[in-house]
Amino acid sequence: MPLIECIPNISEGRRREIVARLATAISSAPGVRLLDYSSDPAHNRSVFTLVGDASGVETAVLALFETALASVDLRTHQGEHPRLGAVDVVPFVPIEGVTMADCVALARKVGATVAERFGVPIYLYEEASSNPARKNLEDIRRGEFEGLAAKMQSDGWKPDFGPSTPHPSAGASVIGARMALIAYNINLATDRIDVAKKIAAGIRHSSGGYRYVKAAGFKLDDRGIVQVSMNLTNYEKTPIFRVFETVKREAARYGVQVLESEIVGLIPSAALLSAAEFYLQIEGFHAEQVLENRVRKDEI
Repeated sequence: MPLIECIPNISEGRRREIVARLATAISSAPGVRLLDYSSDPAHNRSVFTLVGDASGVETAVLALFETALASVDLRTHQGEHPRLGAVDVVPFVPIEGVTMADCVALARKVGATVAERFGVPIYLYEEASSNPARKNLEDIRRGEFEGLAAKMQSDGWKPDFGPSTPHPSAGASVIGARMALIAYNINLATDRIDVAKKIAAGIRHSSGGYRYVKAAGFKLDDRGIVQVSMNLTNYEKTPIFRVFETVKREAARYGVQVLESEIVGLIPSAALLSAAEFYLQIEGFHAEQVLENRVRKDEI
C-alpha cells in the first residue's frame, strides 16, 4: 500500500485532555495509523506522527484541524516554541510507493480544503511552495501569531489559499511536502539562555553552521535549564552524532555540560545505526548485522 507520513505540529502541549482528543481525531480516520505523539509543556506544543495513503491522511488532517480549532486559541497561548497557527505546520513525507510530487499535490489539495472549510490562511512550504522566498518554515513563521496580521498586509505575504487576514484564534497554517527530518533537542546543564542561543547560532545553516541543521535556543523554565532545539533535515549529510559532538564541544567553551538529548517523534533507524558505528568505532559495520533487519529481509 502506498504510504505517506504526516507530522502535524499543534500549538498545545499542556492540557492532556486536549492532546488526547487530537490523537483520537487522527486515529479515528480510516486507513491511517497514529504511530506516535508527544507533548512538551515548556514549548506548549505537541507533535503527531501518522502514516497512511493519501485519502486516509487527508481525512485525518481535516479531522485534526476541526478538533484543534475548537480547542486551541492563540490569543491566550504561551510557549517557548515559535508558532504561527493553532495547527502550526503540516508536512507530508513520501515513504513508500509515492513520490514527492504526490506529496506536493496532496499538500496543495489539503491546503485549499482547509482554507475553504475553516477560513484559515494557508502558506505552502518546502517542495510544495513555488515561491523561493517562502520555502523555509522559519521565514514564513517569523513574527509569529502576534505579528501575523501586519505581515499578511506586506508585499509578498498574501497566503497561497484562504483569506488575507488571520483566523481570529487559529492564525494561519503552513502546509508542505519534504523529506524525512529528525527533531532533535540537546539540553544543557545551565540556565544561561545566552549559551544556548550562541551554540544554536553556531551550528545552524542560516548563520554559517551545518548545511542541514536548523536550530534555536530556548529556556525550559520548569526545569531551570536551557535547550538547543534542532531540526536535522538531512541526517545522511549532517549525521546526528556530528551535531551532538559539536554542541558538546561548544558548550564546554562556556564551562557547560550536556545534560541529555532527546528525539521528538520518530527517527530513521539508519540515523541511530550511524551513531552506533561512530561511537563504538565498529569496523565495516552494515545494517544487515542488526538482528531485526536481517529477520525482516529474510521474511521478505
